[in-house]
Amino acid sequence: MIAVSEFKPRYDRILLKLGGEALASVDGSGIDASRLGEVASVVKNVRDIGVQLAIVIGAGNIWRGKNGIAKGMDRSTADHMGMLATVINALALQDALENIGVTTRVQTAIEMRSVAEPYIRLRAIRHLEKDRVVIMGAGTGNPYFTTDTAAALRAMEVDAEVLIKATKVDAVYDADPEVDVGARKLERLTYLEALELRVGVMDSTAISLCMDNNLPIIVINLWAPDNLVRVVCGESLGTLVSATR
Repeated sequence: MIAVSEFKPRYDRILLKLGGEALASVDGSGIDASRLGEVASVVKNVRDIGVQLAIVIGAGNIWRGKNGIAKGMDRSTADHMGMLATVINALALQDALENIGVTTRVQTAIEMRSVAEPYIRLRAIRHLEKDRVVIMGAGTGNPYFTTDTAAALRAMEVDAEVLIKATKVDAVYDADPEVDVGARKLERLTYLEALELRVGVMDSTAISLCMDNNLPIIVINLWAPDNLVRVVCGESLGTLVSATR
């Protein structure tokens, strides 16, 4: 249990981008109860130090649109299936958070009122002001846009001070560190460098949107102890993507 008094947040409001794999079992698919519980605990720790937290979650553990497209599926259909899969993950994370005492709301870009609220910007902000965690499902509600782009868009809409992308690696590298032992860690990048190097921080639309609105992106390892709390308290971890180095 984190002692709240030990941490002083640098940010009042953040948007956390999670891949669906964060909830997955070892093989990268489905929803693993223990991993789900770990993610919920990480989120609770951040909420408990007074940070308002919105989350956009992907669905790679359930469905990847590109796989359907590769087999001849219509792009719009494949993307809409992915959006629905993100709602499954959002509901699972909501349940895990509520079970540990974190009041949570799920909002979706595609209306499905029997299971979640429709995404309404001012309502989302009001939830955040009341210290509720807001999980935003169904991406932007439009095909051809990734959940990275949805995260950038929602971060701007709710006036988040930073977009934190939590992954399974500790930072951005100039090559895949799991393949290339000589891969170099990149602690700071400008938006233009991230676009030119194609380092896989986020897709180009998301990075461009952050660049146009001067929203910093921080890429960290979700699983390192207290990493997320340390970052929101101002520690220099992972990779920072911003206007200047």
